[in-house]
Amino acid sequence: MVFANLASEIHMPAVSKKSKIPSVWTTEELQELLHAVDRSSPIGKRDYAMILMACILGLRVSDIKNLRFGNFDWSNKKISMIQHKTHKPLSLPIPDAVGWAVIDYIKNGRPKYYDTDVVFIKHMPPFDPLSDNDHLVNRIICHMRKAGIRRDKDRHSGFHSLRHCAGSMLLEMETPLPVITSIMGHSDTDVTGIYLKTDLKKLSECVLAPPVNAYG
Repeated sequence: MVFANLASEIHMPAVSKKSKIPSVWTTEELQELLHAVDRSSPIGKRDYAMILMACILGLRVSDIKNLRFGNFDWSNKKISMIQHKTHKPLSLPIPDAVGWAVIDYIKNGRPKYYDTDVVFIKHMPPFDPLSDNDHLVNRIICHMRKAGIRRDKDRHSGFHSLRHCAGSMLLEMETPLPVITSIMGHSDTDVTGIYLKTDLKKLSECVLAPPVNAYG
């Protein structure tokens, strides 16, 4: 049968049916969140730069927290690292908005502490690097409250939800899935496949029109 033959040729990403649709922010919500961050304060400068790295570059919070000065190649506007989760190398261009936010934090917000070359650190003595166990959810919730963004119990509110925004926006821009996989630092395209659940328009385009007289 025609449908059976077509179905056998379609690769199905290994995504569990129980996998939840990733929480995705609207453009308006992201703008409201960013506008709510007090960029005149040192901690605000830090949070703003970290949020941009999550929602624009799609970096995991673990990778953001582990960034060191040596990961930034300012001359070529690139950032390179070994990912904390996958232990695989990742290199991405630094958009101007992200670059200037990081520079502003380093020059005007980061405590003058020289015992560590970790970029994003705590702002209370002894100014240690951010804890591996701290996913900084409370920082996002704090800015959500200031922005008046409702936090539903079924909605993710951490940095990982901002990372999902980067993946979804790339999908909306019709970026090929293998490219999204590379940018997001996923192990393979099947992992990236979960982002397809966030774009109903793209899903609808995948529906095949039945051949004429298919049921005849």
